[in-house]
Amino acid sequence: MGDRRKIQCWLTDMDGVLVHENTPLPGAVELIRQWRDTGTPFLVLTNNSIFTPRDLAARLSASGLDVPEEAIWTSALAAADFCASQIPGGRAFVIGEAGLTTALHEAGFIMTETDPDYVVVGETRNYSFEAITKAIRLIGQGARFIATNPDATGPSADGPLPATGAISALITKATGKEPYVVGKPNPMMFRSAMNRIGAHSEVTAMIGDRMDTDIVAGIEAGLHTVLVLTGISDEAEIARYPFRPDEILAGVHELVDASPSETEL
Repeated sequence: MGDRRKIQCWLTDMDGVLVHENTPLPGAVELIRQWRDTGTPFLVLTNNSIFTPRDLAARLSASGLDVPEEAIWTSALAAADFCASQIPGGRAFVIGEAGLTTALHEAGFIMTETDPDYVVVGETRNYSFEAITKAIRLIGQGARFIATNPDATGPSADGPLPATGAISALITKATGKEPYVVGKPNPMMFRSAMNRIGAHSEVTAMIGDRMDTDIVAGIEAGLHTVLVLTGISDEAEIARYPFRPDEILAGVHELVDASPSETEL
């Protein structure tokens, strides 16, 4: 298992790790303050592609977490980064919100419904049958199919909502084309995040609350992995998977001014 004493940079999930329903989880405020006070490079990662980093920084600030927008890395930014690396200055038809369209614009992309290089599907609360139909036809005409994340549902006050994975599955069924999914659990999202802060996998850790996204992607990216039990995972969930994180903690409060872990799983 990994040794936390070697860790110089941190990646962390947001919901279920730092906040829950806009309420900070125990130790989250103190951990962010600790990283900032010690100059420790860190990024908050999220598969949420609806909001820009500025929006998310404001949300975290309202929860008492002092996270600058440049310390937030979203699946929208990762998708834009990937698309720009493949076709610089390309063209895209987008199903999504400001977080995704802003990221693609800033990466030099033109938004278009005519002969795009990519169809990019992200999160939105206003999925349009017309837009989905247009996406299906454009993919059929040769546009490359990209999805920001694989999540089939998203939370709401009234219960689960269909999310990117569900809409992507509909498009796949109609076109026979699978999307390239850039967000977690694709390790590419972690690699692009590490490039942003100049981190190396051997000295970087990932904190998450999901075995199927945060932990498996962290393992595949060669990171030290820390699972916290403040989100969706419990011992029964952990037992479902053939892999294990380097550490299992009750929450991020255990990382605040913590001595090096000797935990063995």
